[in-house]
Amino acid sequence: MSEDASVVKTGAAGWPAQTKEYIEDLRLEMRRVTWPSWPQVRATTAVVIFAVFAFAAYFAVVDTIVGRGIQKLFDTFTK
Repeated sequence: MSEDASVVKTGAAGWPAQTKEYIEDLRLEMRRVTWPSWPQVRATTAVVIFAVFAFAAYFAVVDTIVGRGIQKLFDTFTK
């Protein structure tokens, strides 16, 4: 087979075969996945929700402290 023929086969004309191969590989990989159990999903979701609220509270406190500090600094220099 010449080099030009292999380029045509892997080019525009070869995309259906490449797509089929990709889908087959994808199905094979999805069979290998270990899915978490429902209790694990609920537990990790609860941890994530708690962490989001904890970080939000932390950043709210830090933002308030830094904001007040900057406001005092501006008040000191603008008098």
